[in-house]
Amino acid sequence: MKRLIAVFVSLALPYTAMADNPVARLPAELSKADIAGEVFNRGDMEETTHGDGHVTQSVTSLLSSDKKFSTGMYKSGKTRIEISEPYGVDEFMYFLEGSVTLTSSDGTVQIIEAGEGVTVPKEWTGVFETEGYRKIWVIYAGGSTEE
Repeated sequence: MKRLIAVFVSLALPYTAMADNPVARLPAELSKADIAGEVFNRGDMEETTHGDGHVTQSVTSLLSSDKKFSTGMYKSGKTRIEISEPYGVDEFMYFLEGSVTLTSSDGTVQIIEAGEGVTVPKEWTGVFETEGYRKIWVIYAGGSTEE
């Protein structure tokens, strides 16, 4: 379970910046400039250097009041992550730049490139591999994988 939480946090959930922000109760816009990359210059951008050396940048644009639904943008360098326990959240990702290869535990391989989207269910396990990407993400974190 600790591994799942670490992977989950490393992929997309920087809640801390928005958790107490009253603006989160208003519509959250990502402008053309934000989508072009300016969002990563905001003061609430979180940058993380991971154990394998890859760097990620993340901005949460909205966190619902019940903290189960969130949106934002994320940028990652080259990485390969093995997800052996269920992913834990339902996540829609729309890739603006780069690509990701998702190899499911059953051997199914999907390559998602810039201009394409994918939804990963909370039950998913497999390998997440990329040379780097920038994406818009939408996460629903309600319920458990045992429901």
